[in-house]
Amino acid sequence: MQSNHVSRRAFAAAAIVPFSAVRGSAQNSAVTVGLIGCGGRGTYDAKLLSEQVKGARLVAVADLFSEKAEAAKKAAGVPDATAYRRDVELLEKSGVDAVIIATPVFLHPEHLEKALRAGKHVYIEKPAGADVAGCMRLMHAADSADRKLNITFGFQQRYGAGYRKAKKLSESAGFGQMVMGHSYWVKNQVNPNRNQEAFPKTELEIMKQWHEWREFFGDYIVENNVHGVDILNWFLGGHPSKAVGSGGRTLTKVGNNTDHSYVTFDYANNMQGHLLGCMITPQWYRDVKEMFFSTNGVIETHREFWRHYRGPRDFVEENEPLVNGKVRDITIDALSEFIQRVKEGRPENTAATAVDSTLTCIMGRMATDGRREVTWEEMMKSA
Repeated sequence: MQSNHVSRRAFAAAAIVPFSAVRGSAQNSAVTVGLIGCGGRGTYDAKLLSEQVKGARLVAVADLFSEKAEAAKKAAGVPDATAYRRDVELLEKSGVDAVIIATPVFLHPEHLEKALRAGKHVYIEKPAGADVAGCMRLMHAADSADRKLNITFGFQQRYGAGYRKAKKLSESAGFGQMVMGHSYWVKNQVNPNRNQEAFPKTELEIMKQWHEWREFFGDYIVENNVHGVDILNWFLGGHPSKAVGSGGRTLTKVGNNTDHSYVTFDYANNMQGHLLGCMITPQWYRDVKEMFFSTNGVIETHREFWRHYRGPRDFVEENEPLVNGKVRDITIDALSEFIQRVKEGRPENTAATAVDSTLTCIMGRMATDGRREVTWEEMMKSA
């Protein structure tokens, strides 16, 4: 199977600009990067950036908790990076070319606004927001941004070589007519032994508990399952028109998130996409993948490999390469393309599809809550 490096979408508003027009993008110099949000995901991104991405240099970090900032610097191997407590301090004082935003979900719209106003290229973790209003705020900021700036979301599957090859195959005549897609997000991510705490009110309380409350987290379907739903939207040609769902809380005792969701989405051309989102398996069990069915075959996508089923007992498989004995994380591809685009002056703005996928999950959340059908129009009016 030949590698496919074509772009995933043509974002019409993002014009190609001369190499000299992009700040900090000299091809022979490193892109300086600041990390805003030094939790688990932000620290992981920073470590990959420092160790696996060419042409980038992490020089600043920001987090409300100084111990997290120091831990991120240590993990990324950049002890001399400057640490700040607030995002605005990093944006105003560090002089970085680009930022990685890995803050709590409910802060994504605000932090993207600030970074774009400061003229920074942005790699921002998914999702776009915790609610419809937040998504619309973020979309407005992205639409209003300087077209020279990159706005890349952490939907890393869209950058993985295997996913791109699978997408190209799904569009080929030989694969046949696409008829259905499934997303499985089945794993363990809840601690049933934790006790309930009062709803957080102060900034400090919110920042310590934001994972537990959907007002800040978005619920698992929005914060977590959105990866698989994004792939459904990508392969099935856009966001769905409606959803019907069911779900609830079986083991979760804290906060107000659900711990399982089952949603069917209606897409164009009489296609349906199905989400099985479950966070309550045994700790040792995990099944995270997507499957797409056509009149001629089946495509199965994972972060670690992908398969094309061509007939009974007939399939081909391609694995991601190993790095130091472990499967290479496709997040490296997303970060690497982001940095390369900054250096070459080839901006992309992925906010539109990121917002669509987030809103799809919010519609699924509403359907799950009510155990009923919810349309796209009803979801949009709920802001």
